[in-house]
Amino acid sequence: MSDFRIRTFVLGDVSTNCYLVFNEKTREAVVADPADNAPYILNKCRELQVTPVAILLTHGHFDHILAVKDICRAFPCKVYAGREEDRLLQDPFLNLTGTLGTDQTTIEADVLTKDGDTFSLIGFSWKVLETPGHTCGSVCYYIESEQVLISGDTLFADSLGRTDLPTGSMREIVCSIREKLFVLPGDTMVYPGHGEPTTIAHEKRYNPVAAYRGI
Repeated sequence: MSDFRIRTFVLGDVSTNCYLVFNEKTREAVVADPADNAPYILNKCRELQVTPVAILLTHGHFDHILAVKDICRAFPCKVYAGREEDRLLQDPFLNLTGTLGTDQTTIEADVLTKDGDTFSLIGFSWKVLETPGHTCGSVCYYIESEQVLISGDTLFADSLGRTDLPTGSMREIVCSIREKLFVLPGDTMVYPGHGEPTTIAHEKRYNPVAAYRGI
């Protein structure tokens, strides 16, 4: 039986999914998209008796990054993000921090990834899929051994991320989903940035992107 575990916390003003992924044996953890409410996330780490070693960002919008600095102060985590997202992370106008009553925030990633990069964290291999569209530097993280995809705001259950915010592109997000995500095995579990989990097989059948032509 695998030691891979994933927990979902719905946080912040726009109900963002923060994922705590951990190894049941080693008790090391990865925090994906720490949306908000760092005390809550850190308390859950204590409850589960896990130690975060890394933060993975699917993109840099405010509702996915507000707890990053507090977690890094509590634990020596490295922050991973897509290489094309660096400018957005460091620009409050682009990352939309300061909206909905939040403070303006900038984040500097320790590791800037590119498409196809693989790295080992908490005993599992993670693969980076560049999926521009929601933002120019959006990425997804694929853990092939566990048939798990953390898709951020690229792919949702029966939907896709909005593209009307800074650096967004409808053409790019459709291409990203069709060319990078729909080619994954159908039984891959998809954990999105908002809403319920889904599978690649379900999305290939029911997601409106499957019927898009000529974009």
